[in-house]
Amino acid sequence: MNVVLTQDVDKLGLRGEVVNVARGYARNFLLPRGLAEAATPGMLRELERRDAQRARHEAKTVDEARAIAARIEKLELRFDVNAGPTGVLFGSVTATNVADRLWEAEKLRVDRRKLQMSTIKRIGRFTVPFEVFPEVVAELRLVVAPEGEELPPDEQLAELAAAEEAESAARAEAAESEHAAAEAALARADVAEEAGADPAEAEAATEPADADQI
Repeated sequence: MNVVLTQDVDKLGLRGEVVNVARGYARNFLLPRGLAEAATPGMLRELERRDAQRARHEAKTVDEARAIAARIEKLELRFDVNAGPTGVLFGSVTATNVADRLWEAEKLRVDRRKLQMSTIKRIGRFTVPFEVFPEVVAELRLVVAPEGEELPPDEQLAELAAAEEAESAARAEAAESEHAAAEAALARADVAEEAGADPAEAEAATEPADADQI
């Protein structure tokens, strides 16, 4: 089923893109949450009109591209965000957010697909290459900072990132251990069932004995 995304959806696409998804995924998740609309002929014509409008703002020559690149490289866009104690965002900053901000703040209309960036999910300073024209690439600076606060020094940002990585690794290890334990329990139950024993009794038999029973 073809749908038009009304918001950026991680690992699926950017706002305004037409994507093909399973009908159930569209009807049960994307459409009810307002993340997408059905790709009707009228909607597709509107997207084509917008693409044509954006194309009129793009550079037509190398000189025009260099002028736009010079403007972009003088900028530093700040995004005020809500973030946790280790700097992880409650949300994200996407190429769509950056393109929208360039239009709102500088009246620069850019094709967000030419912003060479991944979704930003933590505070920090970022440099985003932007292909203005073939062989003309500008570097746009972004600051993603806690709302109303200054961004911590680079050393502290590195420490926060390391703390988050350690927490993520611990969570992943715990989840893997739980998964392994569940799989082992299922395997024991299957063996017991094949042997004709009561699975509950077999499960109890595999539990470690209490210290006072040893």
